[in-house]
Amino acid sequence: MMLAARDLRLTYRDAATEVHAVDGVSLEVREGEFVGILGPSGSGKSSLLYLLAGLKAPSSGEVRFLDQSYGALAQDALAEFRRAHFGFIFQNHFLINHLTSLENVRAGGDGASDALLGELRVDSCRDKFPWQMSAGEKQRVSIARAVVRRPKVVFADEPTASLDRPNAGLVMECLRRVTQGGTLLVVTHDESILKGATRVLRMEAGRLAADLPPGPS
Repeated sequence: MMLAARDLRLTYRDAATEVHAVDGVSLEVREGEFVGILGPSGSGKSSLLYLLAGLKAPSSGEVRFLDQSYGALAQDALAEFRRAHFGFIFQNHFLINHLTSLENVRAGGDGASDALLGELRVDSCRDKFPWQMSAGEKQRVSIARAVVRRPKVVFADEPTASLDRPNAGLVMECLRRVTQGGTLLVVTHDESILKGATRVLRMEAGRLAADLPPGPS
């Protein structure tokens, strides 16, 4: 199994309250899958994604990728491991404001940056700075940056949350196309963007509540 989690828990305190953001989740993800993780705000879906991506450390439990346990790696080694294997897309594009689109993509690593901008239909933004682009253009540039090294897994946290429906559809179409053959995990509250998913998981109160049939292709 490429990515596996066993009895993951993430607990923290909010004032006097103990919050179980992720509460005993186990799952396995195979190479080439497109997995959607659905759930309302506060259900723990983003926390689960961050644990699976090695961006947060669990309170207990284990995550393994290609049989490497994250917990066995020092922080610097884990950061290098993530960089070697993963791409990340967040709700905020996190583009560097003083760099052009092309420079932002190249900052993600070596790869066919120009061709990728064309594939994502933002080649016209090649020499533009983030403040000169629309929300949809910035999100597509952030996708290009995330996948320029052709990572084995792309983790996307609400990648269309700030977009209208036409732009959301375009972003997801682009994302599925440029990650074809790779593995894609998408957290969302909007089931409509999970068209073509191989599996859809639903989270409630920090737990996986259901494994739903995939939506139509």
